[in-house]
Amino acid sequence: MTQNLFETKLSVLNVGGEIFKKDLEKQNATVEQVNWKPRTSISHELQKALDKLSEPKIRAKIDAANQEVIQRIIDAHPVLIGYQPAIDVIPGMQKNMIIHAGPPIQWENMCGAMKGAVTGAIVFEGLAKDIVEAEKVAASGNIIFSPCHEHDAVGSMTGITSASMYVHIVKNKTHGNIAYTNLSEQLAKILRMGANDQSVIDRLIWMRDILGPMLSEAMTYAKEIDLRMLLAQAIQMGDEDHNRNIAGSLLLIQQLTPHILKTKFSDAEKIAVFEFLASSDYFSGPTWMAVCKAALDAGHGVKNSSILTTMCRNGVEFGIRLSHFEGFKWFTGPAQPVIGPMLAGYKPEDAGLDVGDSAITETFGIGGFAMAAAPAIVPLVGGTVDEALNYSVEMLDITTGINPNITIPILNFRGIATGIDAIKVAETGILPIINTAIAHKDAGIGMIGTGLTNPPFEVFEKALIALANSIE
Repeated sequence: MTQNLFETKLSVLNVGGEIFKKDLEKQNATVEQVNWKPRTSISHELQKALDKLSEPKIRAKIDAANQEVIQRIIDAHPVLIGYQPAIDVIPGMQKNMIIHAGPPIQWENMCGAMKGAVTGAIVFEGLAKDIVEAEKVAASGNIIFSPCHEHDAVGSMTGITSASMYVHIVKNKTHGNIAYTNLSEQLAKILRMGANDQSVIDRLIWMRDILGPMLSEAMTYAKEIDLRMLLAQAIQMGDEDHNRNIAGSLLLIQQLTPHILKTKFSDAEKIAVFEFLASSDYFSGPTWMAVCKAALDAGHGVKNSSILTTMCRNGVEFGIRLSHFEGFKWFTGPAQPVIGPMLAGYKPEDAGLDVGDSAITETFGIGGFAMAAAPAIVPLVGGTVDEALNYSVEMLDITTGINPNITIPILNFRGIATGIDAIKVAETGILPIINTAIAHKDAGIGMIGTGLTNPPFEVFEKALIALANSIE
């Protein structure tokens, strides 16, 4: 018996660390890695909430509501219809308002990167002559701070968007709602990452005076661009469309180019725009955020649903919203560190905490949830190709369904995992995976790395306790 065991080729299910898998493979064993870990310890109050939510009559209501939310998200058909200054299109926008990423936060509590971006925006808007004066203006009470999400918008990293900045206008043709997001600044030393020197301000001025108006005029010829179709194509071409946007940017630029050429701008100005678009692969990154926002907003406000319609962070707090709670009821917990490769010259202790509205992509089902489509993302955010594949499979355990409109080739064209269910997160202990950039903890520096992170478990605990207390 023992002799047969040692002579037989083993097929092993490894539920331990991946280091054991590698050792077994060196010994020619066939190994399947199981991403298992003990369930997160939960409080008595959360267990009581889960018990109530699992009662048959209540569970039936939740399941029906969740299916409605999923169908709304799947049926959403976002299209790009224009670019305009924020003051002209974003609901509630004012000249002295700055909207930001994440749940609500005021100046005195903001992280370094967000403070850097705010002061840069104040100088850009002509509300202060320099950064020193801008800090005083920001603290004066004369600037209104508000979350992007509360204005039908999303913003990458710090998300700072001011009145004169041009934004995408993305319409959900199915449900009629509109989402907005600012334009990509492309480079690492940029406002949304907390940088704010004169080169950053000069770039923003050029975007306001040339890039934005050119894109706006181009869209008068294009009328609309089908973003749902482009997103599906980009995923099949190797993007995950949060931090890898090579295909998506090429596809979007391909759609815009003939219309840009029709605009009244000079050849030199058009060349400058094309050189800017060629300077980075991130041009379409904000576009996909608006696509996800438009789809998820269509699924918000469905009574009894336990599905997340928002995940976002402001560098201090991580916030989520559940569909069940109409409007803007935030459940928050501490923003988490982002673990991953750092740019040369920087160390983990230089990093700020997780920040940005871009986790709207994971909330929708792309980004970290679709890393199986983009194994080339691994050197950027860390981890292994196997882990990237596993994340896209594991996220099925905490979601309600799949979106057949956006498929992952390597998973036999399976649709992306869609509809994060807070109940499943609590029951499994599996947290949503997010890949993201890392901004410096201090103002004025910018991007210093990329990596992976998760929400804090407590935001799900708070949301589920509130859901249990409000559901009949």
